[in-house]
Amino acid sequence: MADFQYDPALADRVTALMQGAVDLHIHSGPSLHPRKVDHMEVLRAADAAGMRAILIKDHYYPTMPVTTLMNTNLGLKTEALGAIVLNNPVGGLNPSAVDYALKQGAKVVWMATAHAKNHMDHEAKEADFKNKFPVNSKKTVTAIPATLINDAGVVHDAVKLILDLIAEADAVVSAGHHHISECFPFYEEAKARGVTRLFLNHPTYVNDGTMADVASLVRMGVKMEHSICMFVPSTFHLFDDDHLKAVIAAAGVENTFFGSDLGQRNNPTPVEGMRQMIELLLRLGYTDAEVRQMTTTTAATLAGLQ
Repeated sequence: MADFQYDPALADRVTALMQGAVDLHIHSGPSLHPRKVDHMEVLRAADAAGMRAILIKDHYYPTMPVTTLMNTNLGLKTEALGAIVLNNPVGGLNPSAVDYALKQGAKVVWMATAHAKNHMDHEAKEADFKNKFPVNSKKTVTAIPATLINDAGVVHDAVKLILDLIAEADAVVSAGHHHISECFPFYEEAKARGVTRLFLNHPTYVNDGTMADVASLVRMGVKMEHSICMFVPSTFHLFDDDHLKAVIAAAGVENTFFGSDLGQRNNPTPVEGMRQMIELLLRLGYTDAEVRQMTTTTAATLAGLQ
């Protein structure tokens, strides 16, 4: 993995743009996946960089208790946000888990990620995909794959109830790692049930979305979050600068934001990744205002921080 080559001429602009930045996709530890930084380390680093907020995401446990303790006891300006991911350890697509998480302050609900049938199908068929996604440090029971829709293309009743709970709490929802064909009926159902805070992570990665799909989802009101780790030097580096410009163009600057998706060993830290993303966007010719939109404003608005 090559090192990121910083341009000293951009350093002051990057530092200024880090002030108030929001990262809604951090994988710190403890976790069953090996991590480079723990929750407290990453919050302290974000605070030192002047960031507005970070969201702690674990694929296997809700993070609200941890973030509540950090916000209460560490005395930092940067806010830690909690979330729940609906993989097998919380009962999968489980309305009760969502209900309890939201009532404890969860800001974001992800549908299944590692235990989405689509994700598991990729792991089974593609060696490169399996090698890139983190492996649990201990053996776990065989996962039960999840889908958002039935064979007729109708959203499952449990998912409908989950969406009702999210609407009631005015929380944020992502379709997780489900296939793009599941995402469209899922977001249509979410809108019909009153959910207004909608986004999709790395749509051209495991979700298998095209640029046309990105544009269509944006027209439905879905924001696009792209993983910084896939555009800067890291073990997950998948996409070149042309792909980056294309996904931004497909959604528009105002509908695009970046989460680091970092915290793993052998990668930049989440805060380093955010700095690198800001610099990369500046190098590609985006204005300071456009970069601010994609690294602060859209994520803050989505999470109800503004």
